[in-house]
Amino acid sequence: MGVTYKPLWKLLIDRELKKTEMSKAVGISSSTLSKLGKDEYVSLDVLVRICRYLNCQLSDICNINH
Repeated sequence: MGVTYKPLWKLLIDRELKKTEMSKAVGISSSTLSKLGKDEYVSLDVLVRICRYLNCQLSDICNINH
């Protein structure tokens, strides 16, 4: 079981935002951005900051793989 951040990337595309733009606004490092790109685990704090920036819910930016 893992996590996927495909909904996050789709949301960024829909809002015409760049990954680097989001990472700077949210205050996450390039290594954390890389983890997101590889569908690796990141802290809940990071996910909450992304949600606040995008004004969305956790379910809007990630899914659990079964």
